[in-house]
This record gives sequence, structure tokens and C-alpha cells, in this order.
Amino acid sequence: MSSVAASAPQANAKRRPNWLDDELWLGRLLIAPAVVYIVALVGFPFVLAIVYSLSDATVGSTSLDFVGLRNFAAIVDDPTFWGSLRNAVVFTLVSQALVVVLGKVLAMALYRDFRGKWLVRLLILLPWVAPISLGSIGWLWIFDPVYSIINWSARALNLFGPNTWPIWLGQPDLAMASIVMVDVWRLLPLATVIILAGLSAIPQDIHDAAQVDGAGFWRHLFMINLPLVMPIMLVALLFGIVFTFTDLIVIYVLTRGGPFDSTQVIASYAFFTGIEGGDLAGGAAISLFLFPVLVAVAIVFLTVARRAEVA
Repeated sequence: MSSVAASAPQANAKRRPNWLDDELWLGRLLIAPAVVYIVALVGFPFVLAIVYSLSDATVGSTSLDFVGLRNFAAIVDDPTFWGSLRNAVVFTLVSQALVVVLGKVLAMALYRDFRGKWLVRLLILLPWVAPISLGSIGWLWIFDPVYSIINWSARALNLFGPNTWPIWLGQPDLAMASIVMVDVWRLLPLATVIILAGLSAIPQDIHDAAQVDGAGFWRHLFMINLPLVMPIMLVALLFGIVFTFTDLIVIYVLTRGGPFDSTQVIASYAFFTGIEGGDLAGGAAISLFLFPVLVAVAIVFLTVARRAEVA
């Protein structure tokens, strides 16, 4: 009986597939669902966009003829496209500069212990948790040309004169400032949480040693705080650039690219061209211009972040 019982585990071990004990195959098995998910939601639409951009596909048409690079040539000669690219760059750079600076300030404030800290953290995270479409609709009411709470509050505080009443979404400069404000409001919680995690990862011994050496606030900030948090700040900036450069909902809800295409960006221009305009081929070609820009930005930021982490 004992020999039979001892041989049972050995038999089960022999029947078990050897690849389950192989770390390489086990790793591939565990990562397979993520790969399938990415291919289904990113890879297939990307390939389909390439196919459409090289064809004459339109909404409602069942034919698909190859036209080569004709769509890309038309986009290069389109002044609206270059204006959209310029607006996307300005929109991204300005909003992300504000997000990183304000995120750093909020993270340093939340890093300290104070009464009601959990409530402040909850309020800061609300813009990121709430659906961006609902948040944009709320901002649409805030920027309303008649009932704008900003204008009425400024008028009550005597900040606006009797003849001053900004039309936030109807004037080109104010419209761009408005969408930048909404984007900062939306992405500030994400940057704050990421930078706060980087601050929490700094060993307390370093702060204690700096305090013993007599380092003041600014010296501690620029000599210890910023260098150690720089890699994680670059990651937060990378996420913000990707989210902002590809943003469509804020533009669509607030301005729809107006006035006079002053807030039109590449993502919104591709949507209006391909979906609302019916030119699927042209919209796909415009959207593909996002890919090389984002890949280049990701490579540069990840390289700089790695070098800063090693240094």
C-alpha cells in the first residue's frame, strides 16, 4: 500500500505538462490576455486606419478602391490640418506645463499631514473619477455666454467693468484658454497622484539628513526633491501629453473646433472629417499623423526618465 501511495504523486507529476514548470512559457501564458486585449482594441483599428487611409472609403459606400498616398497629399496641402497641428501642440504644451507645476505643488501639500487630508484628496480626485463628457458639459454651463458663473462672480466682485462681458467660447483666444483650463482640471488629479507616489518613495533618511545639514526649503526642493522625483514626473508628463494630444471630448463638447477653427486639433479634425464629413479615408489619414508624433514623444521621455533614474 505504501509503495502504491508513493507512486501516485510521481504519476501525477509525470502527467503534468512540462511547460507549466517553464518560467518562459508560464510568463507568455500570463501575458497572453493582455496581448489579445491590446491587439483587439488597438492593433486592429490601427491596421484598419492604414487600409482606409490608402483607399477612397466613405460613409455608406460598399466599394473600397486603392488610391495610394492621395489622401496624405491632400492633407499636406490643407491649411486647416496645419492649423489643427499647431493648435494641438499649443494646447498640449500649455496645459501640461500647468499640470506638472500645479501637480507638484498639490503633491507637496498633500504629502504633509493635516486635519481633513482624506477629504482634500477625495475632492482632488473627483475630476479624474467623473466621466469627462459630464465634466465638459458642466464646464459648458460655466462658460455660458449669458449665465456664466465666472462672469457674474467677477461682475459682483467688481473685477469686470460695466462694459466687460467675455464670451469664453466665442472668442478665439478665450476659447483656447477655456479648453486649456478644462484639460488642466481633468488631468491635474492624475499628475498629482503620480507625483505624490514619487514623493512617498523618497526615504525619510534623506529628508532628515538634509534637515540636519541646514538645507532650507528652496535648496531642499531643487537639490533633493526635484532630482529624485524627476523620473516619475516625466512619466506623469508623458501620460498627460498622450491624453491631451489625442483629446476629442473636450473640444467636441465645448467648441467643436471653433470659433473659426481656432481650437481645432488633429483628433477633432479627424473626427469631423471622417465621421461627420463622411470621408473615412481622409479622417483615417489625418488620425495616422498622431502615431509618429506620440511614438517620438514616448521614446524621448522614457529615455530621459531612464537616464535621470540612473543618474
